[in-house]
Amino acid sequence: MSEMLLDLQGVHTHIGAYHILHGVDLQVPRAQLTMLLGRNGAGKTTTLRTIMGLWQASQGKVSFAGRDITRLRTPQIAELGIAYVPENMGIFSDLTVKENMLLAARAARTADDIDTQRLEWIFQLFPAVQKFWNHPAGKLSGGQKQMLAVARAIVEPRELLIVDEPSKGLAPAIINNMIDAFAELKSRGVTILLVEQNLNFAQRLGDHVAVMDNGRLVHAGRMAAFSEDVQLQQRLLGLAL
Repeated sequence: MSEMLLDLQGVHTHIGAYHILHGVDLQVPRAQLTMLLGRNGAGKTTTLRTIMGLWQASQGKVSFAGRDITRLRTPQIAELGIAYVPENMGIFSDLTVKENMLLAARAARTADDIDTQRLEWIFQLFPAVQKFWNHPAGKLSGGQKQMLAVARAIVEPRELLIVDEPSKGLAPAIINNMIDAFAELKSRGVTILLVEQNLNFAQRLGDHVAVMDNGRLVHAGRMAAFSEDVQLQQRLLGLAL
């Protein structure tokens, strides 16, 4: 198996009085796409937020590129080359698309300072970002906001992209656009961890799959093998790909 870029070992997370993660062991291979699946409430979003330091692990270890990041603050984790797109996308509605992108391009003081070649590449992936460049982000459709959220996450080179339910509520044409974009990112060597409920989306994109249930990892393996095992899918997810 490829070198692991991200490695969670025995991670527990408490939120107030609630014990959400119960010893999660999750490995994400470098330059591949790992799907994190599971029923609602299984602990997927909590896992992502724990990786990003938004919630602190109460026990266990999170390692990135061989470095222990368990106790780092979220800005420190982001500076290591990890980008996170939450389920709510985190768009600044009152700012324009350009201003949203500029906030994420930390090395740039003005939009003219953003790497031109990289911006052109992002416009090819997500034409709506260019089309609505000077429009308030709050006026965009749900699909356009999701495109902006991912575009913002990759406006600077990242080693790891973490995205929570990118296809949620999107039209099929937008989902296909997202699939193409993530495939292009993967081809450029970006490691990707996706939480997803759309199993067709997961099957078309994933190299690896990890399944959570009740705060624990209950399955990990190759997506191709998981896609062929209908009984396993039904046992773990209650449905089949």
